[in-house]
Amino acid sequence: MTDLHSRHQAVLPEWLALYYQQPLELTHGEGRHVFDAEGRRYLDFFGGILTTMTAHALPEVSKAVAEQAGRLIHSSTLYLNRPMIDLAERVAHLSGIPDARVFFTTSGTEANDTALLLASAYRRSNQILAMRNSYHGRSFATVSLTGNRDWSPTSLSPLQTLYVHGGVRHRGPFAHLTNAEFVAACVADLEDLLGQTRGQVAALIAEPVQGVGGFTSPPDGLYAAFREVLSRNGILWIADEVQTGWGRTGDHFWGWQAHAENGPPDILTFAKGIGNGMSVGGVVARSEVMNCLDSSSISTFGGSPVTMAAGLANLSYLLEHDLQGNARRVGGLLLERLRAIGATTPCVREVRGRGLMLGIEITHPGTDEAWPEAATAVQEAARGGGLLLGKGGGHNTSVLRIAPPMSLTVAEAEEGATILETALHSV
Repeated sequence: MTDLHSRHQAVLPEWLALYYQQPLELTHGEGRHVFDAEGRRYLDFFGGILTTMTAHALPEVSKAVAEQAGRLIHSSTLYLNRPMIDLAERVAHLSGIPDARVFFTTSGTEANDTALLLASAYRRSNQILAMRNSYHGRSFATVSLTGNRDWSPTSLSPLQTLYVHGGVRHRGPFAHLTNAEFVAACVADLEDLLGQTRGQVAALIAEPVQGVGGFTSPPDGLYAAFREVLSRNGILWIADEVQTGWGRTGDHFWGWQAHAENGPPDILTFAKGIGNGMSVGGVVARSEVMNCLDSSSISTFGGSPVTMAAGLANLSYLLEHDLQGNARRVGGLLLERLRAIGATTPCVREVRGRGLMLGIEITHPGTDEAWPEAATAVQEAARGGGLLLGKGGGHNTSVLRIAPPMSLTVAEAEEGATILETALHSV
């Protein structure tokens, strides 16, 4: 393993981060577990950054991939592609967007980049509203929207980005307000911001639950209230569902549905879980927005027959086994268990989330000061106990991120919570 780490350092960028003091090589997985090169077994509570949505080595997906690969691996979008059309029809229907069109990409970054292209072309403006503490990808355009300095390596940008309050409920100048007052204050901030702009704003892009930002979210209904203001001004709403889609939040199939009083977004982006590890992303938009581009385009790898076959098999499994319901039930039990642990752990400031998208914020005891060293120590201790966790947060990466495959069982949730309790108390 030391030799592999040395080879990694010799040939890959320094900014390509690795978890753990002794980085881990994963060799195979099964269900909710993965195995390292030494044969150690771990309960996976991060799912390849929320990407292994159903299960590791899910037979239905593996079979679909193998069968399609045995017939045809690649064709590009220049030819009719039955798996792509099949999946597009299902995604368009599930999106809730009327007269929807779907464009497939290879990642969430590319999906968000495409959404920004559509919005700016449709509105003939490069002004974009984004949420503070946000993250939308690693391309030049999406990095320029990121409201989280830990993930924003440059201030140069092709866009003019204006940041709005509301993505973080329990920090910032509105944290002390009731939910209703919080929403009203954020709406007033949005209206004031629009009053300061010249020309028209193209779109607001927002994650219903901020992923890299540490699984923070506003009160339900905030984006519906924002939508009223946006609609009056002709501004599009882009819902970044790369991490929140497909039922992970439990109560809803899409994160935007917690803010649904004024209908679906104009544009929806997705990725990660739909491919269960295969490289699938995409954009859904109402037809007039999707078709606004006045030049031809293709995607060499978006909509690949193999990745589309994986997406179809994975989506079918998700729906047939009601994994959204499982995320709601098991996630609710896990949230209560973690909150009980947090109540006895001085360094835990907050346990939050919904469904199987949960965060534990670590701070110096009795303060709001982030404690990233402690979060890292908990992550290391959990690994020692056989549990893999993610990290994030807009305040120096001090939030433990928990997002296991959505087929997690009650017994596995309890196993993970026990290991995590020991790790937290050891720190």
